[in-house]
Amino acid sequence: MTMSIDLHDHGVIRLKPGKDRPVRRRHPWIFSGAIHNVEGEPQAGDVVVVVDSRGEVLGRGAFSPSSQLRVRMWSFDGEPLTDAHFTALLDRAAALRDEQVFSAVAGDETDGARLVFGEGDGLPGLIVDQYADTAVLQCQSAGAERLKSLVVAWLVGTRKVARVVERGDADVRKKEGLPQTKGILHGTAPTAPIVTREHGLTFKVDVEGGHKTGFYLDQRDSRHVLRGLSHGKTVLNCFCYTGGFSVAALAGGATKVTSVDTSQPALELGQQNAFANGFADERHDWLKGDCFDVLTGLRDDGERFDVVILDPPKFAPSAQHLEKAARGYRELMMRGLEVTKPGGLLLTFSCSGAVDRAYFRQLLLEASLNVSREVQLLSELGHSRCHPVAITFPEGEYLKGLLARAL
Repeated sequence: MTMSIDLHDHGVIRLKPGKDRPVRRRHPWIFSGAIHNVEGEPQAGDVVVVVDSRGEVLGRGAFSPSSQLRVRMWSFDGEPLTDAHFTALLDRAAALRDEQVFSAVAGDETDGARLVFGEGDGLPGLIVDQYADTAVLQCQSAGAERLKSLVVAWLVGTRKVARVVERGDADVRKKEGLPQTKGILHGTAPTAPIVTREHGLTFKVDVEGGHKTGFYLDQRDSRHVLRGLSHGKTVLNCFCYTGGFSVAALAGGATKVTSVDTSQPALELGQQNAFANGFADERHDWLKGDCFDVLTGLRDDGERFDVVILDPPKFAPSAQHLEKAARGYRELMMRGLEVTKPGGLLLTFSCSGAVDRAYFRQLLLEASLNVSREVQLLSELGHSRCHPVAITFPEGEYLKGLLARAL
């Protein structure tokens, strides 16, 4: 077989004694501190054979000399890597989305999903989102960057997408020694926002300039939960971005939705999304401002809401930011509770991987005590089913959500 990319072995990574256990348990990350020595001269993205201290082959991975996360595992056996190995993983990932997302019943149409979720699909560092006939690609590791041409060919040949957009502008690429890159890898650049469908609702997505790949696909299931809770309710959506939760609440029969964000372009696109779904402007307000300040102002003005949504950006990029992030989440929850009516609902989220579920619950407890509100936890929320978490890689569960009732 002629390989379209270089998947030959370029070196051997020998682990220190006792450092092979995570790999044997199929954890895909190997940090520099676990490595005894490197044989050969592998470059960024090169395939390396990983062996234990005695020389037993544990699998193969992609080398990343610029990162403390030195190797990301591609396989956990002794077989050489081929194009077919990666194509099979891509096919498996797509089959899951076809079954769990795209095969919705009539009237519940959805054509947007995370098609590949990195480590969750056995493809560390590789993110692919599909919106109708447009795919957006993020290569967040040196190994994923090496796979780019193969992935694009697969998307065009198998998924029949009209265009592939690269969003290589994530900060994580800097840690991998990769340049910031954006552009069109296949097809033509969109002349207007991409239109995608979610549970029968229409959303405009800025795939070239929006956050992440343009839309928060990880919140699909939580938006659907909110839709079922909003009938006859007043809703406050903080950090609303382009109005995903806002439109879901309106579709669920909310009487009034107030949406807050610091980005004027995001607010304008959110308003367009509301109009595109037929919701008259008297049912929704769009406020530009810092959500902490807006919440304080609403509290001081005596404004109260039946449902309050707090979905902020990542407060803790890593564990060293955890203490500062905790203060931010706690303060945000306090201000959210202060504008929630008695018996109202609070949906609060964290997309910080360093904040685990137990700690996030603890922060809500502390916030409730600080503002003297009794709170009942109704359910826990998380990312949608197109974001599968490998049981051997719990770090993949970055999004945590709590649905609570404030008494």
